[in-house]
Amino acid sequence: MRARNLLVAAVVILLTLLGYWIFPGHTYLQSDTQIYLPILEHLWEASVLGNDLLAREPHVSFTIYDEVAVALRGLTGWGFRDVLTLEQLVFRALGLWGVFLLAGALKLGTRPALLVTALVALGATIAGPTVLSLEYEPVPRGFAVPLLLLALGLAAQGRDLGAGIAAALAFLYHPATVYPFWLAYFCLTLCPAPPAVMKRRIWGLLPIGCGVAALFLLSRLQTGVGEPQAFFARIDPSLEQLQRLRAPYNWISTWDPRWIRHYVFLWLVGLAAFWRVRKSASQDLKFLIVGLPTVSVLSMPLSYLLLEKLKWSLIPQVQPMRALLFVTVMAEILSAVAAAQAAGQKRWWESFLWLLPALAIPVHTRVLDVLLPDLSNPLIRRRVLLILLLAALAVAALLAEHLRPRWPRWALWTVAVSAPFLLIPTAGKVVNYPTLDNPELQALASWARSSTPKAAMFLFPDAGRQLYPGIFRAQALRAVYTDWKSGGQVNFLKVFARGWWPRWQQTMAGKFQPEKVAYYKTLGIDYLVVLPGNRLPGRSPVYENSRFLVYVAQQ
Repeated sequence: MRARNLLVAAVVILLTLLGYWIFPGHTYLQSDTQIYLPILEHLWEASVLGNDLLAREPHVSFTIYDEVAVALRGLTGWGFRDVLTLEQLVFRALGLWGVFLLAGALKLGTRPALLVTALVALGATIAGPTVLSLEYEPVPRGFAVPLLLLALGLAAQGRDLGAGIAAALAFLYHPATVYPFWLAYFCLTLCPAPPAVMKRRIWGLLPIGCGVAALFLLSRLQTGVGEPQAFFARIDPSLEQLQRLRAPYNWISTWDPRWIRHYVFLWLVGLAAFWRVRKSASQDLKFLIVGLPTVSVLSMPLSYLLLEKLKWSLIPQVQPMRALLFVTVMAEILSAVAAAQAAGQKRWWESFLWLLPALAIPVHTRVLDVLLPDLSNPLIRRRVLLILLLAALAVAALLAEHLRPRWPRWALWTVAVSAPFLLIPTAGKVVNYPTLDNPELQALASWARSSTPKAAMFLFPDAGRQLYPGIFRAQALRAVYTDWKSGGQVNFLKVFARGWWPRWQQTMAGKFQPEKVAYYKTLGIDYLVVLPGNRLPGRSPVYENSRFLVYVAQQ
């Protein structure tokens, strides 16, 4: 047993590192860490970014993300990137362990359960609501989702108290992520059961009560709070227009209808796979693995009603449709478990068919495009062939469990587990994210940090909707007057929205206008950063490299 536990721990750690370094990978300052890092830096040192609209209007009152990061920085002396990366790796590993526990509770052996875990470690892009099953960046949702997977695995093993603790910790990191799990678990506790089972379920509920109390207390002690977040208000027409422009993923009426069909299809795949494996599950587990994705798929009509009809201001903050990631993850887990059980019965063809959706999820965002493919498209054809190859390798590894010699089992299993991490980004040409950072941007940030006052205000008037101004803000620790990425805060803060939108219209909407340079100074802007194609005639930059020119704003 000890050797088995060591093996499981080693494989989970290996899968975590493969997922972090190879596929699906990791990023930093390319997405929401552009929002969180300036907030953390300002909380750490109030004089940093004190006049930046983003940093001085934080939205982290109802999460322990900031408190833990600041505490870890104080304890270790590391920078925020290091402590956040440490948390990211730990929580990813815990989430994968939870998937292993869940697969084991469905009566899979060690190697098949680890194969299921490896498939989940490949991640998935949840288009429509714009979220990931495994976040590339160390953000609150990226910590909460793995904790919920751990909670599901512990609950599957009958460890309800441990599950409750994990899910309560997920709640503390990102309250909006956890509602599908807790709603399903609350409903489970209402179902009749023997006294011993009821007692176990009630123990599982206790941690969330403690979590709610702790979060409320911490929100009262939060430092650096600007605008209070409104929970029981209606969205007025002007704010709705702005949110639809900047965050259309919250408004299902703006989606391509194919995404709705996509998630309904994955929900049905999960239900079909559940029917295949149901005899292996306990009554509690049956309820959770059906209830969790069902609550999540219902988030689509619920969001439409509460946001688009009732205009409830809380909904853009909670973003309930992001729960669709659980529809995707549960379809992936259950179809992979169904494949393993079919292989255990030597039904190789059924095993192969169940693996197709499980592998299609990480290979192609729109699953139906590769399950019902247009083979005239070269990329689709390439990815279909890759899915077939990986499914064949996985079936071979699962069928090898019946072989008496041990080495073929381990050889085939090792190939089946490792091949997707290597082949999906290469043979499948799956690029999860571009590389936004570059040496010139780093050099610009370094110059600004060392050669300009802490209170300096920068503007990137020709950046448009590009993301590099936000990278600059976080690296240079200098205020940016406005940028597109920070506009995502219009979901949370009404006063921020009223400030961000006029700034955007004044300085960055449309093409760069050199004649407005004098006007920028009246807005409190100290430095302009432009691309070489917009060099100002008759003016000498105070700093330049091959990609950026910096001018002092003058009237």
